[in-house]
Amino acid sequence: MKKILSIILLAFLAVPSSLFAQGCMEASTDDGVQVVGYIQAQYEYQFLDDGLSPINGLKADNGFYFNRARLGVVGNIPYDFSYYVMLEFSPSKGGPYLLDAFITYKRLAPWINVSMGQFKSPFGLELNTPCQSLHTINRSRVVSELASPFRDIGLMVFGGTGDKEIFGFKNPNVFAWKFAITNGTGMNVMDNNKGKDYTARLIFSPIAGLSIGGSYRYGTLKPSDPTMEDDQRTRYGFDISVEKANFLVQAEYINGNDQGSSLVGGGCGETPTLVIGDFVKNGFFVQALYMTPWRIQPVIKYESYDPEADIDYNKQQDITFGFNYFFNEWTRLQANYVYRVEESSDTVLADYHEIGNDFFVVQLQVKF
Repeated sequence: MKKILSIILLAFLAVPSSLFAQGCMEASTDDGVQVVGYIQAQYEYQFLDDGLSPINGLKADNGFYFNRARLGVVGNIPYDFSYYVMLEFSPSKGGPYLLDAFITYKRLAPWINVSMGQFKSPFGLELNTPCQSLHTINRSRVVSELASPFRDIGLMVFGGTGDKEIFGFKNPNVFAWKFAITNGTGMNVMDNNKGKDYTARLIFSPIAGLSIGGSYRYGTLKPSDPTMEDDQRTRYGFDISVEKANFLVQAEYINGNDQGSSLVGGGCGETPTLVIGDFVKNGFFVQALYMTPWRIQPVIKYESYDPEADIDYNKQQDITFGFNYFFNEWTRLQANYVYRVEESSDTVLADYHEIGNDFFVVQLQVKF
C-alpha cells in the first residue's frame, strides 16, 4: 500500500500543481515568511560542428553549470493577501536579478484573484508549467520564441469556477481563466511606449485528467525606427493535456504575427535579438510520459518551429528522448538526448546533409 501511495504522489507531482499559481512555488501556511527555492545542477555534452551550445551559448564541447538557482520568500497575510518574491542566482542566466515579485488579493477566490507586480505571462500550457515541474529539461523552442517575454510587469486577474457544477460537469474548476495587462517590455524593464500587452487564457476541464486551453496576446512595442508607428505583436495558441492511468500526453500549438520587427529568443532569463521586418511564425510540440512503478518516468517529445512561414524548408525540429527519476517529492533526476532535425530542400536523399548540433543533458534538481 505504501508503495502504491508513493507512485500516486509522484504522478501528481509530475503535473502542474495549480491552475491558479503564476509563481513557481506557493505559501502553504499562514505562519509568517517561508523561504522557498530550487537548484538545478546540470551537465551538457554537445555533438556540435561549431562548438556553440544551443542551450547557453558556451563555446565548449561539454561542461557543468547551473541551469537555474532560485531563492525566494512567500507568505500569506491574513486574511486576503499573499506575496511572492523570487530571485535568480544562476550565472548562466545572468544572475543575480529579480525574477518575480507580486502581491495577490484573494478575498473573492476562487472566482477572482488579483495580482500586481512582476510575474510570469499567462500565455500557454508549457510556459505556465512551473520551471521545477517541466517534463523535459528545456522548454520547447516554439514556446521560447513565441511566448516571450516570459515575465513582465503589470496587473493580472485570474480565477476559476471552484467546486461549482457547470453545465452538468462536476469536475473542480471546469473553467479557469487568466487575464493580464502588462508593459510588454519584459522583466525589470520600464515601459517605453503608451501601449500595453493584453494576454488572456481560458482553460476548460470537463472531466478529471483532461484540460483544453486557449491563449491570446496582443501588444505594441516601441519601433526600432522612431519615424515609424509602433510595432505590433500578436500571438494565439491552443493546447491539450490528457492524464489517465499514469500516462500523460500534452500538445500545444502557437502562432505569431510580428509587424515592424521581431524579437528572436528572449526566453527564461535570455536577452532577445531584434530583427527588422514582418514575420508570421508558428510551431507546436507533442510529448508523452508514463510513470512506472519504479519512480522512473520515460518521456518522448517532438517539436517543430517555423520562424518564417512564408519561406519553405526552414523548419527547426527537435526530438527529445529521456526519462525523469524521482528520488522523492523534493529531488529529481532528468536525462535528455535532443536530436535536431534540419529540414532540407534536397529531393535526393543522398544529397541530404545533417548539421552536427545534437546534445545530451543531465539535470539534478532539489527544491525546498
